Amino acid sequence: MRIIAGTAKGRKLLSVSTKIMVKPISDRMKQSLFDILKPKITAAYFLDLFAGTGAVGLEALSRGAQKAVFVDNNPACLNVVLKNCERFGFTGKARTVRLDLLGGVGRLKAHADEAGYDIIYMGTPYRDSHNNMLSYSGPVLKSIAEKNLLSTTGVIIIQHHKTENIPLPDGYEAFRDEKYGDTLISFYRRKKD
Repeated sequence: MRIIAGTAKGRKLLSVSTKIMVKPISDRMKQSLFDILKPKITAAYFLDLFAGTGAVGLEALSRGAQKAVFVDNNPACLNVVLKNCERFGFTGKARTVRLDLLGGVGRLKAHADEAGYDIIYMGTPYRDSHNNMLSYSGPVLKSIAEKNLLSTTGVIIIQHHKTENIPLPDGYEAFRDEKYGDTLISFYRRKKD
């Protein structure tokens, strides 16, 4: 894994142990995602949920995001995120938070801009260690809406398995899907009045 563009272009990311169930985003998906997000990245407050190695939030910082908050429940993942931030000189723009996202996201409001996060990315796990399908995206999206974490012009991106059904919270709409094999990257925003 590497940073694709920006100030850390071409730099390799440290990875977590293969014993930890982390499914990193492919370079192809990441390139496509950031091509879509390009107009929103500069000076953005970026929230990277289920961060794993932090590849998506680090890419955002490399491309000009003002701040990235990396959230994961695994301390080994957060340790790798911190090491990657140090290697790329992003320590002052990054924050790590250990949190079980199914238990709620309320604590994350404190790390956002007054208006909320401009971009929220969720790389939810697809399966547990016993290969059972998981459905974390819907509950976490609902918590984000309830806690009002997204800015009025912000966007939420969820990387999920194509069979996962994600119910929309009140006041939100889906506006784009990109498909990569069995993976969908879905885009959400607040409904316009």
